[in-house]
Amino acid sequence: MAGPSTEVIDGTKAETKALDARSVSQRISLKPVRGGASQSLRHESGILHVSGAATYIDDLPEPKGLLHLAPGLSTRAHARILSIDLGAVRAASGVVLVLTTKDIPGHNDVSPVGKHDEPLLAEDIVSYHGQMIFAVVAETRAQARAAVRLAKIGYEDLPAILDVAQARAAGSEVVWRSLTMSRGDAESALRKAPRRVSGSLSVGGQEHFYLEGQAAMAMPGENREMCVWSSTQHPTETQLMIAHVLDCPSALVTVEVRRMGGGFGGKETQANGPACLAALAASITGRATKLRLDRDDDMTITGKRHDFVIDYNVGFDDEGRIHAVDMVLAARCGWSADLSGPVTDRALFHADNAYYYPDVRLRSEPLKTNTQSNTAYRGFGGPQGIVGAERLIEEIAYATGFDPLDVRLCNTYETGTDRDLTPYHMNVEDSIAADIMKALAEDCGYRKRREDIRVFNTKSRFIKRGIALTPVKFGIAFTATHYNQAGALVHVYTDGSVQVNHGGCEMGQGLHTKMVQVVMREFALEADRVRITATNTGKVPNTSATAASSGADLNGMAVLDAVIKIKTRLVTFAAEHWSVPEDHIAFTPEGVQAGETLIPFSDLIKAAYFARISLSSNGFYKTPKIHWNPDTGRGRPFLYFAYGAACSEVAVDTLTGEMCIERVDILHDAGQSLNPAIDIGQIEGAFVQGAGWLTTEELVWDSAGRLRTHAPSTYKIPGCSDRPRIFNVRLLDNAPNQEETIFRSKAVGEPPFVHGLSVLHAISDAIASLDDYRSCPRLDAPATPETILRCAEHLRSIAADRVATGTT
Repeated sequence: MAGPSTEVIDGTKAETKALDARSVSQRISLKPVRGGASQSLRHESGILHVSGAATYIDDLPEPKGLLHLAPGLSTRAHARILSIDLGAVRAASGVVLVLTTKDIPGHNDVSPVGKHDEPLLAEDIVSYHGQMIFAVVAETRAQARAAVRLAKIGYEDLPAILDVAQARAAGSEVVWRSLTMSRGDAESALRKAPRRVSGSLSVGGQEHFYLEGQAAMAMPGENREMCVWSSTQHPTETQLMIAHVLDCPSALVTVEVRRMGGGFGGKETQANGPACLAALAASITGRATKLRLDRDDDMTITGKRHDFVIDYNVGFDDEGRIHAVDMVLAARCGWSADLSGPVTDRALFHADNAYYYPDVRLRSEPLKTNTQSNTAYRGFGGPQGIVGAERLIEEIAYATGFDPLDVRLCNTYETGTDRDLTPYHMNVEDSIAADIMKALAEDCGYRKRREDIRVFNTKSRFIKRGIALTPVKFGIAFTATHYNQAGALVHVYTDGSVQVNHGGCEMGQGLHTKMVQVVMREFALEADRVRITATNTGKVPNTSATAASSGADLNGMAVLDAVIKIKTRLVTFAAEHWSVPEDHIAFTPEGVQAGETLIPFSDLIKAAYFARISLSSNGFYKTPKIHWNPDTGRGRPFLYFAYGAACSEVAVDTLTGEMCIERVDILHDAGQSLNPAIDIGQIEGAFVQGAGWLTTEELVWDSAGRLRTHAPSTYKIPGCSDRPRIFNVRLLDNAPNQEETIFRSKAVGEPPFVHGLSVLHAISDAIASLDDYRSCPRLDAPATPETILRCAEHLRSIAADRVATGTT
């Protein structure tokens, strides 16, 4: 999607330089390496991906007698069900069974947070257009989909609330408790501030648009056992939901995930429904059953990124330094709680981004609406909060006339001073945001380019250029503290090969590859001697979701724990067997050095086996230091922060609203990167996804609550032509994590998503030229051509009024 600007990687480092993506064909050469971590090892399934041999749920061999499912969906946004006539459905060709709430032996509930407000199948009330009411089980998928359309359902329409404005006007309930984070006296400080600005900002939602849609296949076993292959980011939660629906112990349910064709948070909770339906049908029929949602149904049924309305009030002085902030973040959450509580919490956690607010009050409004139940999405509310923070900076910059970068620099956290305390009372112990912004500004020539752009805009009537440099400070850990744990299982076989299983899920991000590298490093093995197996609740129980950018942090340490246990046994054995001190045992690429003796790794393993030394171990890790009290809005919810900065330059056609990203430069802090090539790829992809959220991806519901953007024909994710013409990505050098993470690396899944925000502010900078940079454009997101035109017209009218009134 976003063409890489990465030079040839030699297995030890990844460097970048500016390249013209329109004319340069680029290659990444990854040599086989030993030594494991901090190497650019190729993705463990990369060859399978590009050759089409990687198997996903719909690629698995179909068992004999496999049945297929299709859901029947509500055609009302909010209504009482008066009647359901499924006679024609049951009589349709190939139909074996029609599932309704009466067929559920256990709980008709798949709420991930225990609020019991999310029925698997609707019973009396439908709460959004597209809610599942029944499901058809048929011999073929085509037969199931055809039969669904024969249902006759009678409704009594009820009032529907579709957006934040309607929810506020109707006094809609919240799906989760509202949260307030505060420090000092924001109201008093705002009154006393030399200058003050208030406003409102709308931030749109986002469809996950994973390449592999929601899918699950269930296979019944003996004595009520059930094995389910699911495209889920949270196998344990899926296991638990299936057990609740089937009314059986979790020990009877096994959930397996080899890989997902993308997740981005859309498969943290949204995979539960398809898996439960497949398991329910398999349990009743005694036959394997598969459900693969059609793309239109998938987009209609599943939740999205939360769209927000952010109301803000900021006090500051003539130097651009913030004195006080009062911000309310209201979210369209949908019809049930899902994960909206923690999502809106995390929005508050990040509403400061990299900036210190002396007096502050942040409040959330997780509002209930009759739309899809919005859910996890890369960044989990953090990006929405950061959008609010950056709007404050932009308002101050236009009010004072300063370069927005200078306003950013004068407001960043300062570690070790009285300006290092967050609104949730966590000290920022490692603030490097200002250093990264300064380094990037110098590297990419920001100051000179900004001057050149302003000169260009005075000479260009319709095409306006803009530039912006924005930072990110992103907290790493689950705010639900109990999720900050992981397990692993490592086996060493007598031929010296190693099998690894852990609780994380691979969705293309390279997690499995990094786990292979952990083992390689500790045992000094080559990649072909280490094998990752499918994530399986029968091997590693009680897994946490692969989310919150914590996949490598948690599972890497769990794998390391297991490996060290085995390695310790081997060192003790080798020292006794070869009569040398334990500190004379070393694992090297050439073999295991025991004093003067060099033993091939496989020989050591064989000898240990015959000596009855255990060659298998489980591993466990829990994140230290963290704690969080939502009742007080205080604690240390994060182990550390990941930092970075991005500079984007855009060209905007003010006649059509079209926009082109001309150049992007990113400097990102990945700590001591486990795999520079994979991390750079993650940064590139995250940036483009973030830029897409803020520019091209628009969700539209009509007045009846129907999602109109439910297919690739109506929903525009960024394509190849939307990538930056020049795209430079560099990892911050010599920046190991000060916390004891896996080999001092830092998470890289969600933080770089925020770099897309630099594009929104570059567009704003371009539009601001229409009023000679005297007014804050207050550009809403997504900045589609229509939104850009409306904003541009508003700035033109302000400029015209200045001329008419003689205002300078």
